[in-house]
Amino acid sequence: MLAKLLADGDVVVLSGAGISTESGIPDYRGPTGALTRHSPMTYQTFIGDAVARRRYWARSHVGWRTIARATPNGGHRAVARLQRQGLVAGIVTQNVDGLHQAGGARAVVELHGSLGQVVCLGCGAPSPRAELDRRLRWANPGFDARITAINPDGDADLRDEEIDGFQLVGCQECDGGMLKPDVVFFGETVPAERVRECFALVESARVLLVLGSSLTVMSGRRFVLRAAKLGIPVAIVNQGPTRGDGYATLTVDAPLGVVLPEIARLTGTPA
Repeated sequence: MLAKLLADGDVVVLSGAGISTESGIPDYRGPTGALTRHSPMTYQTFIGDAVARRRYWARSHVGWRTIARATPNGGHRAVARLQRQGLVAGIVTQNVDGLHQAGGARAVVELHGSLGQVVCLGCGAPSPRAELDRRLRWANPGFDARITAINPDGDADLRDEEIDGFQLVGCQECDGGMLKPDVVFFGETVPAERVRECFALVESARVLLVLGSSLTVMSGRRFVLRAAKLGIPVAIVNQGPTRGDGYATLTVDAPLGVVLPEIARLTGTPA
């Protein structure tokens, strides 16, 4: 039934952390839910608490290695194939891992930004995360913390004693400005222009396909609400219930790495 619903195209995808779990990146609320042991960094804490900021960067410095090594799974590749076939007209992702693009997708709207970029809060200069990684390695020779767990935002769980003495670096463009990953922290507002772009995609869709999102937070759920209000069918593929199920035309509770390649096959998309 899902393949039939998508077969006429003009599908807009809204993806969440669940599509990346099969790539080794846990989600927040699904079967691997990181929120059971981890409170994500908030924008207010990052800006206002120097100790918390140092702790974040130490943990993120280690966790980034896992994010950078992650590879797209069958779900990511199937979405890209559906896009190449002309069935998927737009992709909005709540993820910050870049795996849709690595899997071959184009023109992905990253609602919450990308861990692969860093921005200076002083002058606004962007820079690649790989460059910051090199600078932090140079500033912290011998830093070799042991990861006990990794979170969807790239924040690794480390022991406090492993964080002591970790040295931060500042912006090179404005000589020391505060650096932040170019992602939307909890408590931070998604740029209005980006939200408008996402709404425009949803409003032009024939079907909104939600992949791997519990839709717990309004940041993603608002697009389901808009689609439902406009009478646009909503299909949800997720492991476990979501807060959008009541608005869905169809729900599928199954691993995305299994369902999506099969959909690609049934719709005639070449592997």
